[in-house]
Amino acid sequence: MSNRGAYYKNRYGGRRGSRGGWRGNYQNPNSYGQQRPDSASNDGRGSSYGGSRNWEDLAHTLADLEGKSYKAYHDISGCWIFPNFKLYADKIQSDPFAPASLFRVIMDQDVAGYPAFTSSTRLQQIATGDYLTRIFSNLVRFGGHDRQLSGGSEGWHGKKGGSMNIETPCQHVLERTSCIVTPETVELRFTVSLPARGRTIEGHACKRILTENLPLIINKALPYESQDQAALKKHVECVEDQEYIRSQLSAANLVAFVRDEAVLPRASGADDRPMERSGVTLFKSPDSLRVEFNMPHAGKVTGMGIPKGVSLIVGGGFHGKSTLLNAIQFGVYNHIPGDGREFVCTDPTAVSIRAEDGRSIEKVDIRPFINNLPFGRDTSKFCTQDGSGSTTQAANIVEALEIESKCLLIDEDTSATNFMIRDARMQKLVAAEKEPITPFISKVRSLFDDFGVSSILVIGGSGDYFQVADHVIMMDCYSSRDVTDQAKAIAMEHKEISPQSRSPFVMPAPRIPIAESFDATIGDREKVKVRGKTQFGFQVQFGNEEIDLSFIEQLGEFSQTRAIGDTILYARNNYMDGKTSLLKVLQRVEQDFNTKGLDVLSPRLPLGCYSRPRLHEIAAAINRLRALAMK
Repeated sequence: MSNRGAYYKNRYGGRRGSRGGWRGNYQNPNSYGQQRPDSASNDGRGSSYGGSRNWEDLAHTLADLEGKSYKAYHDISGCWIFPNFKLYADKIQSDPFAPASLFRVIMDQDVAGYPAFTSSTRLQQIATGDYLTRIFSNLVRFGGHDRQLSGGSEGWHGKKGGSMNIETPCQHVLERTSCIVTPETVELRFTVSLPARGRTIEGHACKRILTENLPLIINKALPYESQDQAALKKHVECVEDQEYIRSQLSAANLVAFVRDEAVLPRASGADDRPMERSGVTLFKSPDSLRVEFNMPHAGKVTGMGIPKGVSLIVGGGFHGKSTLLNAIQFGVYNHIPGDGREFVCTDPTAVSIRAEDGRSIEKVDIRPFINNLPFGRDTSKFCTQDGSGSTTQAANIVEALEIESKCLLIDEDTSATNFMIRDARMQKLVAAEKEPITPFISKVRSLFDDFGVSSILVIGGSGDYFQVADHVIMMDCYSSRDVTDQAKAIAMEHKEISPQSRSPFVMPAPRIPIAESFDATIGDREKVKVRGKTQFGFQVQFGNEEIDLSFIEQLGEFSQTRAIGDTILYARNNYMDGKTSLLKVLQRVEQDFNTKGLDVLSPRLPLGCYSRPRLHEIAAAINRLRALAMK
C-alpha cells in the first residue's frame, strides 16, 4: 500500500486516528512518554470526568485525598470552575516519579479584557502569548513555586513533588503552545508535579498549590488590568516592527539588516542574554551601507543593510566577525525588547552552513561540489553513514537549497578548508583531474547570478574570496567598516598570481522521502523523546535512533526540538505518500501550522511544550535520521 500511514496500518493494525496516525498501539510522540487517553474533555480535548465542578469542590476533594494512594489523584481530572477562569486537569501523572501532570487555565476575554492590539492579528496573538508566558514563568520562579517540597532528604518515603512549571522562553519571540491568545480567550498551559510523601497523596499541600497559590498567580499573570500595559504594548509593537523590516528586505535588495546601536555580544556561550552595555561596543553601520526603515510603531531606524549577493565579513581574530554573523543567523527570529538584537533582521530563509564530520547523508546530489571520486563512486545520489567535512558541508548546502533557502551563512572557522578554497600553489601540485572537490569559491557567484542565492561569509584567512565578493565588511574592535574598494584593489593585484576559476552551479532535483523509513517503534509503540541543550547539543530520540541536532545552529530552544520530533511523525502520517517531495511535504505541514496552529501535533491532548521551528530546522532533523530513505 502506498497511501499515507499504510505501512503502520499493515504493521500494527487499528483504525485511523485524528492525529493522522493509527490508533491502538500508538504512543504519543512527546517527551512525556505516556499513552494518549481516549476520552475528550468538555472543550474537545484532554480527559472528561462528569463535567465541570467548582473550585470549592476541588479543595474538598484534595483534602479528602490526604494520605490515600497516589493513583487517587485521578479524581481531580477534568474541569474546575474558578471565579475568573476554568482550570483543566488534562493528564494526571500515575505516580510521584512520572512526568508532571498537565494543566490548563482558560480565561474568557470578557474577564481578561485584552484590547484589540493584542489579538487582532496572528502576529499580535503570538507576541502576546509569548509575553504572558514570560510573566507567568517569572511569577512562578520568583515566587518559589517551581521548587519541590522540602523533605526530599528523607529518601523514598520523604516528600516529593509540589513544583509548578511552564516552558521557559528564550530570547526569541516564537509561536508557542504555552499560552494561546485569541479574540475570545486566553489559555495558559503548565505542569504541576503533584505532591506526595512516598506514594501517598499530600492532599493539603496540593490544595494550597491548586486552590490558593495558583489563583493568586493567575490573577497577576492573565488579566490585562494586572499587566504592565506599557511593557505589553512595547512587546507587541516591537515584534510587529521587526516583522515589518524583515518583510521589506527583499524589496530593498537586502538579505540582512543590523540596526545602529545594536548590542550583538552575548553574556556567555551558555547565556543568550545581552552582554552588559558598559563592556560593549555598540554596533554602528558604515556610512556607505547605512539604510533607513520607517517602522509602523517606532518610526525611523537606521543601520547596516547587507545587500543581496556575496558579502564577506573580515577582520582580525577576536574583533567581532563571528559575533556579527551569529546575530545575523538569529535575525530570522523576532527578539524581545532589551535583547540588543531587536531590529537585526535577516531573510527568513537564511540557513547556517558548516562542516559536520560524521553525519549521515541520504541520496543527496553533491555533484556541484564533489565529483569524480576514486573508484567511480557516484555522487549524484551520494549516501554515507559517516560523512567527511567536505561531503557534509556540500550536502548541507544542497539540502538548504532543496528547502528554497535564498541566503547561505558560512563561517570559515566551522568549514572544511578544502571545501572552501584551493590556492594557486595547491592547484599546481594537485592536478584538477585528481581533485574531486570543486571549492565553494568557484560556485558562489553562480549561486547568486543564476539562482539569486546570496552568501554571507566570515573570512579570516583567505583573501582569494575578494575576487568573487560584492561587498567586504571589516570588523575592527567590534566596529564595522566598508573595505570593499580596498579588497577589490588587492584582488586585482593578485588576480594573475592566484586566479580563481568559476563554474556554473546546477540546481539538484528534489528528493522524495519514503514513509517506511520513519519508524520510531520501541516494542509495540512509537516513542519520540528529546534532550535539551547539553554539551552535546539538542537531540531527538526517534525510536531506537538518535537524531543529533548539535550543529543545527539556528535551533533556538528546547521546545522547538519537541515540536520537531512530533512534526516528523505528523508529516509522515499525513503527507509522505511516496510521490511528494520533501519540500512539498513540509510546505503542507507549514500550511497546517498557519491555519490550525501547533495543536495539530497533538489534537487530543493539549500540550504546552511546543514552540514553532522553521521548515529548515525540521528538514535538517529529517536529513540527519540515519534510517532515512529517499528517492
